[in-house]
Order: sequence, then structure tokens, then C-alpha cells
Amino acid sequence: MKKLKYWIRRNFSFSQREVDAFLVLVVIMVLLTVAPFLFNRLFSPGITNSTVSDKQLLDSLVAQLESKLPVREQPGYNEPSVTLHLFNPNQLTVEEWQAFGLPKYLAQRILNYRNKVGDFSYKAELGKIYGLPDSVFQKLYPYIQLPEDRPKKYSGSQRVAQDESSIPNPSANSNWSNNRPKEKFVLAPFNINTADTTKLKQIRGIGSKLSARIVKYRNGLGGFHSMAQLQEVYGLQPEVVDSLQKYTFVAKAYAPPQLNINAATSDQLKMHPYISSNVARAIVAYREQHGEYKRVEDVQQVKLVTAELFDKLRPYLAL
Repeated sequence: MKKLKYWIRRNFSFSQREVDAFLVLVVIMVLLTVAPFLFNRLFSPGITNSTVSDKQLLDSLVAQLESKLPVREQPGYNEPSVTLHLFNPNQLTVEEWQAFGLPKYLAQRILNYRNKVGDFSYKAELGKIYGLPDSVFQKLYPYIQLPEDRPKKYSGSQRVAQDESSIPNPSANSNWSNNRPKEKFVLAPFNINTADTTKLKQIRGIGSKLSARIVKYRNGLGGFHSMAQLQEVYGLQPEVVDSLQKYTFVAKAYAPPQLNINAATSDQLKMHPYISSNVARAIVAYREQHGEYKRVEDVQQVKLVTAELFDKLRPYLAL
């Protein structure tokens, strides 16, 4: 101990009293450090039979509660409570639509459509109902008792015989042309990569802002190569995406413009929605350090280019 005190006094220039106080402080710090471990070892109770039984009781209570909880289903849509069968959509009530698995608000929307526009005249017309997912419509489609195709006003040269007296005379009634029933509008599928904002706004749920946003994102990409990319457009609700996938398409022969990863600058690369500024700089830096890329797949050597990112970028890259 004397040697220790002498060493402390020589190295720290302490007095005898300061050395004693320093040693006491060190001992206190050691005790405070070790105290929690000693306390846990001496005073913490071990696992007893009562603890195990209590845990088993809690587990059994949790299992009982979970068994009583209802199974979570997709929001708004349920499994049909009746076996799907042939039906006429012009005759079903709200309750009967709900039995087919549709939520009440959508069943009511179908009835409102019939009351406002008129009865459905062919199968595909039911698919025009806003908010009806295509997957649900496809399940119902085989059971709809309506024609497959839209009925024509006249069948060839054969006209339905009518009494001339029953045909309204436009010259006798000036309001006849305004009151006659209008032909129902049916939207034909169109190319998503060539459609302008006016065309996009024909789809229910898409206004000026969303149509402009779709066109802007499409132009940034260089064009959609897959309909699944519509889900990436900010602000599009699932029902609108479903309608877009129903009424638009990507041409089979379409190939989007591609970025040359051996020639593009970081500023050019980061203009693409999938490429951040950091990724763009990393692609160019790797090229400058290791030489030009031999294959498009070599861009995966860049650490920031993950497998998921490469799968999204692949159709837009070239050498």
C-alpha cells in the first residue's frame, strides 16, 4: 500500500491527505459499480412454481380472448354469405348485394346508378360502377344474366315494327329532341402512354390535378412499362388505380426510352424518379473508378443500387 501511495504522490503531485481521499473515492466508485450485480444475485427471486403457474394462467386467458375476437377481413368487402348463383343486377336489393359480399355503401351506389341512369343492359356495364374492384366484378361476371355485348339499337336491316302513330313527330313537338333518351356513354380502353389529361379525366375519380400528376410522373419515367407502376403515382386511391387498370393499357410492343449508364451524367441520371442524387453520383463514381460498364447488370456492383432498385430500373437502362 505504501508503494501505491508513493506512486500516486509522485505521478499526480498529491499531498498525503489527497492521496488518502483519492483511494477512498476509488473504493466507493468500485462498490457503486458492483452493487447492482450483487443486489440482483442476492435478492432477486428465482422462478418459482407459482410464477410458472401464473404465466400459464395468463397464456390461457390470452388464448381464450383471441379465440373470441372476430377474424379481420379486407375492409369493406366480405366473403359471400350465400352461394353465388345466376342473378339479374336490375332486380337485386341492397341486402341481396350485401349477401354477395359487397359493402352496404357500394350496394346502395349500384341502386342509385340504376335509378339515375337506368337498368343495366349488358354485363360490362356493371363494371363501370365506381369503387367496384375488378377482382370482385370478375367473380360476379359469370353469374350475371345479361348479354355479353352491348345491345345494338337496330339489328342489321331488321327494325322493330312500330305503329307510325306512336313515333313522335319532331316538327310537332319542339322539345322532342331535348327529351329523348340519351345513349349511354361507354369508355373504350386507351393507351396510358399516349393519353393526355383530357382523356384521363374521362375516368371517374380523376380530375385536373390527378391527371396532370399522372402525365408528369409518366414523362419523368419515360413511360409506363407496366400497369403496376400506376400505384406509384402519389395520391391515387386504390379504386382509381383499379379503374385505370380496367380502362387503360400499355402497348405490348412499347419500350421506354433508356438511359446510357456509360454516358449519362449524374445530373441526367437523377432526373429519373427512381434515381436519387446519391445513387446518381455513386453510379458515375463507380464508372470513373472502374471503367465503363460491360453489362447493364454490372450497375449492381454499386452498393447503393439494391436488387429491388435494379429490378425497377432495368427497363430504363442501356449501354
